[in-house]
Parts: sequence; C-alpha cells; structure tokens
Amino acid sequence: MRHEPYWWDDAPIGASTDDALPPRVDVAVIGAGYTGLSAALTIASGGRSVAVLEAGLPGVGASSRNGGMCSEVLKPSFATLSKRYGKEHALALIKEAREAFDFLPHFLEEEGIDCNYVRCGGFTGALKQAQYDAMARETEALGRTTGLDAVMIPKSELRDEVGTDLYVGGRLMHRRGGLHPAKYHAGLLARTRARGAAVIGNCAVTGLDRDASGFRLTTARGPVTARDVVVATNGYTGPATPSLRRRVIPVTSYMIATAPLSPNLMATLMPRGRMLTDGNRLLCYFRPSPDNTRVLFGGRPAYTDIGPVEAARRLQAYMTTVFPELAGVELSHSWSGFIAYTFDRLPHVGFRDGVHYAMGYCGSGVVMSTWLGRKAGLRVLDKPEARSAFADIEHPTNPLYHGKPWFLPLVQAWYQGADMIGR
Repeated sequence: MRHEPYWWDDAPIGASTDDALPPRVDVAVIGAGYTGLSAALTIASGGRSVAVLEAGLPGVGASSRNGGMCSEVLKPSFATLSKRYGKEHALALIKEAREAFDFLPHFLEEEGIDCNYVRCGGFTGALKQAQYDAMARETEALGRTTGLDAVMIPKSELRDEVGTDLYVGGRLMHRRGGLHPAKYHAGLLARTRARGAAVIGNCAVTGLDRDASGFRLTTARGPVTARDVVVATNGYTGPATPSLRRRVIPVTSYMIATAPLSPNLMATLMPRGRMLTDGNRLLCYFRPSPDNTRVLFGGRPAYTDIGPVEAARRLQAYMTTVFPELAGVELSHSWSGFIAYTFDRLPHVGFRDGVHYAMGYCGSGVVMSTWLGRKAGLRVLDKPEARSAFADIEHPTNPLYHGKPWFLPLVQAWYQGADMIGR
C-alpha cells in the first residue's frame, strides 16, 4: 500500500520545471493550489505580472489529494442562512454556489483542460429512518424555496443507486459531478504559466511587510516585492498571515483506494457511477475511479493526524460495512491532506489587512476554490464581475483560537455521539 495519492499515478506532482523568482511583480499570490492558480490565471489574463509562491511543490496539497467531487451545496441549511443573513442574502449565496458549479465545466472546456470531468449526479445515503425523514422534509422545502434539483430514493430503489443494504434510502442530487483532481491541477498550472504567470515551488513565504508602495515578501528563495497580494493557502494557512490563520480551521481528511476490481463488481457497487456520501456528521464520501476500476473511499476517521496505516484500517472497516463484498480486497493507496473549515461553515473571499484572499471551502473546494480564486483575481483587477455574495458576509473567528485547533477532538466526540443517536 503506497502512502501517497492514487491520483499521482496519472498526474505526478512536480513533473514541471519551476519558474525563476522575479524581484518584483504587480501581484504575488501565496499558494499554488486551485485557488491561487485560478486567481493568477485571471490576473495574468488582465495584463498584470504575477508570481505564485508555493511552500512545497505546486499542487502537493489538497488540490491533488481531494476526492474530485463537485457540488453546489453549502453546509448550512437554508433556514440557518436565512436566520443569519436574511432570506434575500441566503438566496444570493445559494444562487452563487450554483453559478460556481455551472462555471467549472465551461471553464475546463474554454481552457482545454482534460481532467475526466463528468456530471454524474450524487447520492447521499440515510442510515436511520429519522435521518431519511429529515432529509425528505429538507428536500421538499428546498425544492419549493430554492429550486433544488433533487429527489428522494426509497429503500426499494436503493440498489439502483448504490450496491448496499446499509442505508434506508437517500437523496439523489442531479447537479453533482466528478473529476480527476491532480489532472485538473496539472492543466490549471499549465494554463496559468502559458498566460505568463511565474509559479515558484519550494518558496515558502515567511514574512509579509507592507509599506506605502505595496508589500515586501520574504521567501525561502529570496525577497520579492509586489503592489498587491492574494492569499490562497486554505487548510495550509500559516503564521505569515496570522489574521487569516485565525479564520480557517485545518482538518485532516483521509482517503484510500482499492486494488482494481472486476467490471461486474463495480457495476454492482456503483451501478450509475455516482458521487456518494452518507448523512452522518462524521461523513464518508466515496466514488468510482475515473476509469471505473476501483473504489475510492474517503472520510474523517479522526480530526487529527493518525497516519496512513491507521487511517486505512479505520476507513477500510467502514468501507466494508457499506460494501461487505470488499472484505479482504487489497488497498493500493492511503493518503491524507488538509481541508479548511470556517466557524460559520461557509467559504469566504475578501480583503483583510491589505491583502486579498479566498479560502475556507468546508469540503467543497473543487468548485468553490476555482470560483472564488477567480473572484479574488477580479477584485485585484477592480472588475465589476468581482462582486460576490460571499464577500458581503463577515468572516468570523473565535477569541480563543489562534490557528491551532485544540478543540477538534471535542468536535469529533460530539459528532460521534450525534451520529449514534441519529441526530
């Protein structure tokens, strides 16, 4: 079992040559994942000089480690959003998330990025009848108020969606898709460089000082000055930007890949090739590989680092609970990466302490990082299209939080208890 992402087999990280670090640019972008590259591509297309500064190899973080699942769903319910911001702004947030989902495949086509994108729909399984009933009520209400394109699937039709008897039914959402995340990053990286942006790996930013003319960035490969800065570090946000670090919570997410399976078994387990999740708070997520030969299974068996071997053991135990047919099947890969949650469970884009930023995708990073990275780039260019409902909400923190999430074991214990009693 290899302790690196399955995705790297087809799209190795670090396969391209680093660019040289320029002494001065119009815009410095910190982070070379989807967010940073989307911002840099937008800014470079607007005629500005750009350097993207990456602490490791470009793409080594979540952009090549995630599940490649694409969704328009925000974590808070419509009722919660309406209570916080009013119904009008709640609808604006939901509408923009849908625009982001629709934007991605058009962007891939326009830029010529081949990353196995498919709009295949997604299914969320309910483990208890109370969970199913609550999901059905929410689906009906959201269909009526927001136009959610979803239907409930009863137990009698479950195996048409996923080959398990674990769930009592679930929700099918038609507007979901999947892609190969490392291929997407590689394509986005190539397009960004082709547009004239420099992308420099092994170039961690250790200092960020502001003066009347802009910023001086201290990096592992020397200094660079810039008029504007975009911070695009998400779950890897560090001490160089302390105010933003206090507003995102890094959470470890784990994945495993099975060895190749027979076509008949894949057709039994995942007959429609959906993106799959369940309704628990400590959720799992799983899907077929793009070539439909393996099951890729992810989740958060722990909110802290437990290592690839223990993570694989825990994930495999739950995978075989969902799919008993996979008992004894070998695993080929086990890996992990950091996503970023926020205290309000929403993505954010904005301007703080003189820098532009986008981060905090709460598990929906493929779609929202591309979209909000572009929005951040448009804000740098001062374009009217930069307007975003996600920029018009406060980005909260907690007075006891300074970037090290000491409370995650408590959150995990609470979620486990809530899942056990079906809340």
